[in-house]
Amino acid sequence: MADPNTQPTAQLDVITIGRASVDLYGQQTGSRLEDVASFAKSVGGCPANIAIGTARLGLRSALLTRVGDEHMGRYISEQMRREGVCVDGLVTDKERLTALVLLSVENDRTFPLIFYRENCADMALVEDDIDPDFIRSARAIVVTGTHFSRPSTDAAQRKAMRLIKEVGGKVVFDIDYRPNLWGLAGHAAGESRYIASDAVSNHLKGVLADCDLIVGTEEEVMIASGEGELLDALKTIRALSDATIVLKRGPMGCIVYDGPISDDLEAGIVGKGFPIEVYNVLGAGDAFMSGFLRGWLGGESLATSATWANACGAFAVSRLLCSPEIPTFEELQFFLSNGSKQHALRKDEAINHVHWATTRRNEIPSMMALACDHRSQLEDVAARTGTDPARIRDFKVLAVKAAAKVAGGRDGYGMLIDEKHGREAMFEFARHPFGWLGRPVELPGSRPLRFEFSQDIGSQLVEWPLDHTIKCLCFYHPDDPAELKAEQQQKLRTLFEAARKVGRELLIEIIAGKHGKLDEDTIPRALEELYALSIKPDWWKLEPQASAGAWKKIEAVITGNDPYCRGVVLLGLEAPLAELEVAFAATADASVVKGFAVGRSIFAYAAEEWMAGRMNDQAAVDDMAQRFEQLTKAWLAARDSRAA
Repeated sequence: MADPNTQPTAQLDVITIGRASVDLYGQQTGSRLEDVASFAKSVGGCPANIAIGTARLGLRSALLTRVGDEHMGRYISEQMRREGVCVDGLVTDKERLTALVLLSVENDRTFPLIFYRENCADMALVEDDIDPDFIRSARAIVVTGTHFSRPSTDAAQRKAMRLIKEVGGKVVFDIDYRPNLWGLAGHAAGESRYIASDAVSNHLKGVLADCDLIVGTEEEVMIASGEGELLDALKTIRALSDATIVLKRGPMGCIVYDGPISDDLEAGIVGKGFPIEVYNVLGAGDAFMSGFLRGWLGGESLATSATWANACGAFAVSRLLCSPEIPTFEELQFFLSNGSKQHALRKDEAINHVHWATTRRNEIPSMMALACDHRSQLEDVAARTGTDPARIRDFKVLAVKAAAKVAGGRDGYGMLIDEKHGREAMFEFARHPFGWLGRPVELPGSRPLRFEFSQDIGSQLVEWPLDHTIKCLCFYHPDDPAELKAEQQQKLRTLFEAARKVGRELLIEIIAGKHGKLDEDTIPRALEELYALSIKPDWWKLEPQASAGAWKKIEAVITGNDPYCRGVVLLGLEAPLAELEVAFAATADASVVKGFAVGRSIFAYAAEEWMAGRMNDQAAVDDMAQRFEQLTKAWLAARDSRAA
């Protein structure tokens, strides 16, 4: 297969042009849109979805459109960057708002949606927004139906088509017909997919001759041709264009026509189909197009391209949202190789894990964290020094300032901060360019494990920012009594399921040494038991091990059960800094260990002195910063020795 990332003549594989909106999906499925109570936010709009989908599948993609100069516009821009989409063609419109769409799943045939697109930013695209050098940097562009519905956006897309053809590039036309966006239906008819219109058909016919690939549903093919019968529609399009035509047929997959259209509708190239439960058809076409383009622009056969397109469409149909549900290339290949026993793909735990792990928000190759999520320990210090416990929150703010001083805006630093005493510390954290924040959910010292504020953990997590990582400490030993183990395992499994449900990363901290023997096999056995329950956290936090051999066994367990795990961070257990430096060195050959999250070894002295009134704020910050920096230098030195 040709690698789309090694094309010598273009910087980009594809530029998509047109709609970019924020989708607000009703989270209560089986409900009228009138009755939906909460919504999930994601990037939407056909071209925006395709840009994300093709990027996930390995193409170098870009989006050319306008967004508003406000929060939703910035969200689209930031999300595009997170997805690896080039935003050089993204124009910020100072006068108009970003489009919004409200959507819901009423049943398996009814998907109400409302477009909020009155004078929206993306429909203000003009010819001057089409930079010739940018268009010429791509191998192909995708133009879309809605942006032929207004003179200015029509002119912009036609200019892009001329420019790409001048350099031998390809024009892909996604018919993307929405009658009410052509002014043919009212606001409540957003779900409508077909209203015949001679005016629309005559307009779209003028686009077809310059296209190399035309993709549409049966209804879209008819509107583009002006014909009332499907076979006649295909023949009319062929008479006007030599393009490869891809007919999307929903559950029946697709048919590709790369030559004359015969009288047999089925006489085309058919990709492998994937019968699955229809959960939500909205966005399925964009996933389909993403998969087809990955094959078509990657040098695959039309049959393979169609198979990939059908598979990507199946993923989208089986899940709730649009762009977030499009698979990555790794996920697609996993599905094609392994299939699924689930008729509803969203219930396939193995596939969902690959999807989650390959779409996480950012890479974190190294983690140096100051853990200041301690509650009972600092409450003990306050009691011992006669300090008002309310002052703990002020001390935690100082800890954030100390960590920020060491981090200096660099990547690879983070913190653990609790909700009980750390609310103001979290606000302070948000003022600094940290990369990572973890928050504990366990009741301090609980064994068996209990959550701190409520055992209904899922309802708490919904309120958390998306980039906050769940941290849970469990005092777990593989030789614990069976009843205790079973209870703790169930609690961790519940937490894992909740984390995945609400889309938050999870760090599980295991401390075994306080409740039994800690040898080379203790932690590997503990992890194996949890992996056997399909508990796959993004991170593990583990106590230092006595030997390099223990780390080799731990690494083998993690990589054998979950190669997507971000890795291990070391905890400190209030060990002296010199002892921790030795522990760091012991991980030199364990690539799975990515860093540390240490607390009392850094802040214990400052906490005692500050609460006793023997140390002022700045001195406390300086003391913690000095200790944190000493540890970071030791860790970086250990990494350097590993690299050598």
